[in-house]
Amino acid sequence: MRVLLPDGASFVTQPGADAILELLKKYKTIAVVGLSSNPMRPSFGVTEYMQSEGYRIIPVNPNEREVLGEKSYARLEDVPEKIEIVNVFRRAEGVAPVVESAIRIGAKVVWMQSGIENKAAAEKALTAGLVVIEDACILVEHRRRAGELTR
Repeated sequence: MRVLLPDGASFVTQPGADAILELLKKYKTIAVVGLSSNPMRPSFGVTEYMQSEGYRIIPVNPNEREVLGEKSYARLEDVPEKIEIVNVFRRAEGVAPVVESAIRIGAKVVWMQSGIENKAAAEKALTAGLVVIEDACILVEHRRRAGELTR
């Protein structure tokens, strides 16, 4: 797992703070790029959990009409509301266009799921002021901090 913070990351309340805990507390709207309606896919289970924990979920997948009771959009740019976290379920080579879209829409965080890393895309997002998390499951990280998130 790699967590990259832009200079002056405003949500980190103090030096040495758990940046993932802080962002999971602050940001509640998650666009999930590559979310599948197939309950056997990891994207479905992870997103279903985050939705059950009170996060606003926005599916982004041109092959889906609706997932988990939410309208699916073809692209991040098509979403008519503010997105804070862009959770990416795409192969590493498909991350760069997602990062460019995340920058265009003013997202705060690009979160690449377990096994997904793209150094060039991560650096571009960081330079644009986004927090970048690579190779980490948002469900696992949320569960790890569950006790602290309820405070």
